[in-house]
Amino acid sequence: MNGKVVISVAITGSVPQKSHSPAVPITPDEQIESAHAAFEAGAALVHVHVRDEHGAPSSDPERFRRVQEGVVRHCPGMIVQFSTGGRGRGLAERGAMLFLKPDMASLATGSVNFPTSVYENPPDFVEELARAMLGFEIKPEVEVFDAAMLYNATELVKAGLLRAPLHVQFVLGLKNALPARRELLEFLARELDALLPGSTWTAAGIGRHQLTVNRWSLELGGHARTGLEDNLRFDETRLATSNAELVARVATLAVEYGRAPATADEARQLLGLGQASHV
Repeated sequence: MNGKVVISVAITGSVPQKSHSPAVPITPDEQIESAHAAFEAGAALVHVHVRDEHGAPSSDPERFRRVQEGVVRHCPGMIVQFSTGGRGRGLAERGAMLFLKPDMASLATGSVNFPTSVYENPPDFVEELARAMLGFEIKPEVEVFDAAMLYNATELVKAGLLRAPLHVQFVLGLKNALPARRELLEFLARELDALLPGSTWTAAGIGRHQLTVNRWSLELGGHARTGLEDNLRFDETRLATSNAELVARVATLAVEYGRAPATADEARQLLGLGQASHV
């Protein structure tokens, strides 16, 4: 497993991307098709938001179920991760689909200012989500938009609400939150190793930082996230045509750093997950 990188693909997101590109999959069928193409290109984990028939963020468990079942059926072993993010959804809605028992779910362990809003994650709500994930045997992906969130996660481990080793995602390049600085990513990775040895991490670069952060992650021994949710732009001159195109780019980059995309089964071992379920 030495040198393997888990490629995560965030296929849709919860807010309309610039230019409303038709590349972004919206309906469950489109999301399943996009996840399958990304899986074939080397992604082992799919991060899932759903939207309603008007394209607005949704918490509809039926839509999550349809995407989950389609990915399980068409992408053998691929890790399904539900988003509990807050854009366009109230606190009461954000964990409403966890009873479907995805492999993983996102868990932001604190609040942060987004460019035009506050991403609200009060302590009691974070603890409630963590308890739900424990009960449904869902592994959280701890989302770190601010350094304090890493230390908050450590306290949740001490309280028995999170199980070590963790899997953590560092989000870099979002205005008002963590900047895209290599020194900062190096610091966060060292802190994670010191506080919670054996934990794994990935990093997401927002907007124009996506490719740069992918390179840092590959070089520093982390895992990599890509996808249209974070950034439509493939390079400085054109837009990506699909999630699969972005995944293929990371898979190719991995070779430059002496690494290789993990298969779905390898990714499950690396992240401490059980065997895949089947429809």
